Amino acid sequence: MPAISGDGYIDRIDQLNTNVWVDGMSVSGKISKHPAFTGIMKSQAELYDLQHNESLKDSMTYASPTTGDRVGMSYLQPKTRNDLLKRRRMIQHWAKLNCGLMGRSPDYMNTVLTAFASSVDFLKGKENCYPENITAFYEYARENDLSLTHTFINPQVNREQFYFEDSEEPIAAKIVERTDKGIIIKGARLLATQGGTTDEVLVFSPGGVMDKAHGFAFSIPSNTKNLRFICRESFVGGESRFNYPLSSRFEEMDSIVIFDRVLVPWDRVFYYDNIEVTNKFMSSSTFLPFTLHQVVSRQIIKTEFVLGVVQSIIETINIAEYQHVQAKASEIIIALETMRSLVLKSEIEAEVNEWGFMEPDRITLLTAINIFPRVYPRFTEIIQLLGASGLISIPTEGAFKSDVRQDLDQYLQSKTGNAEDRVKLFRLAWDLTMSSFGTRETLYEQFFFGDPIKLSSQLYFSYDKEEYVKRVNEILQ
Repeated sequence: MPAISGDGYIDRIDQLNTNVWVDGMSVSGKISKHPAFTGIMKSQAELYDLQHNESLKDSMTYASPTTGDRVGMSYLQPKTRNDLLKRRRMIQHWAKLNCGLMGRSPDYMNTVLTAFASSVDFLKGKENCYPENITAFYEYARENDLSLTHTFINPQVNREQFYFEDSEEPIAAKIVERTDKGIIIKGARLLATQGGTTDEVLVFSPGGVMDKAHGFAFSIPSNTKNLRFICRESFVGGESRFNYPLSSRFEEMDSIVIFDRVLVPWDRVFYYDNIEVTNKFMSSSTFLPFTLHQVVSRQIIKTEFVLGVVQSIIETINIAEYQHVQAKASEIIIALETMRSLVLKSEIEAEVNEWGFMEPDRITLLTAINIFPRVYPRFTEIIQLLGASGLISIPTEGAFKSDVRQDLDQYLQSKTGNAEDRVKLFRLAWDLTMSSFGTRETLYEQFFFGDPIKLSSQLYFSYDKEEYVKRVNEILQ
């Protein structure tokens, strides 16, 4: 099957009957009809449909190297700088459909899997490693245009630096048995975004593992026996796009993944019981440069959207003449141009790695991913400062259909438009920054690629500073 359509995606997920729980109740029937998932699944379907837009065919898809069918561009293993450009254009086409608000749009996980498949040589010859399984699954996912989520965070039971779990029943997911059919996993993992609305769940350990039972990587269908997804409260405010212009469409559910003695067949195991591989694969593979390239490309589109919201507020209530307003808008412009420059630099300075794939420059992308978690909360603050009471005076769609419409038209009008248009804009700004959906977006971007402090440390230790110290020593001498 080549690149899937939107209807094909929804039908396939509905047929899985994945074990998903929301607000203490098991989701029954078609999950695409559940109010917590309808909006996001429709938005996801629009992404898949874009692959079949004839004018964008060469931007969204490429010819499969094994079948010749058109497959998603996010599965492309880059071998040239032009391949990186093709990937970025595709990522940003999709991101523009959701304003960069969908951090787990399919291209992210497709990129993760592509990074794994592009690094299989690292696993060859190592104990309990199955690089051929990664290659086979990557090709299967590519040819069937699978959607994936992933989970790799252990439950926050005790954040002490050298905490060792000592409960009788596993808390963090671990291997509890090795059988002739596969490994048995029991315990929990966080934080599967879009969990329950994808074909597969990719499970891996990101590093820092001291017990081999906690070190593994595999992918299994979302409807695997004894696997269940327990969701947080839905942040979909309601179906009305007037009242909830963003959450009604782009709210990506987050879930706890429970493994209740889940069997992972051997042909789906990528590695296990190898602490060295578990702790080194993510940092030694193409995972970091490939995924960061996708993430930063999306965040650029999100920053463009934020700038559009800010400028719309400025024009609507006519505050452009104030210098503090100009300064605040300029902060966003500076962030946008910085992110754009960094992703371009990462492509210009890309080099072919030891496995023959073109890696965007890691240090450049690490710099970008250190910037965005710091500036995005400021974006939220800027919108709140500029919108002020306008973010509170936001009556609903129902109010504009009631007997008080005349009052609203009189007292909520703006310099550039009528009251209804003004409220629509301010409700959008509120949904982006102040609703449950909006505050989740802020937290999500702050921790998207991990603890910001650890990211800073990673950049510090990765950056070559020797040349600059040498210059200082030359001056001192």
